[in-house]
Amino acid sequence: MNILLLTISLYAPWVHSLKEKRSIVKSLVVKLRNNYNVSVVESEDQNLHQKITISIAAITFNSFKSDNLESKIIDFIEANTEASIINIEKEIR
Repeated sequence: MNILLLTISLYAPWVHSLKEKRSIVKSLVVKLRNNYNVSVVESEDQNLHQKITISIAAITFNSFKSDNLESKIIDFIEANTEASIINIEKEIR
């Protein structure tokens, strides 16, 4: 078994309030949880308006499934938000 840990940083230049940011984050977190059965949390930068950092954790059976899930999650994020991905940190244990 593998544990996949992803930390993804996004940049949303049009966001001008924390309320607007939290709406985007909440929507993204709920969609990721429902579609991929993963644990998701906003892990950093809670007080910055335009930067979103989420951490995602999942248990997979092997590294192939971890890589496949990572690819699907990144594609999903790119398709479901206008924010651009600025950094991805990956760890498999």
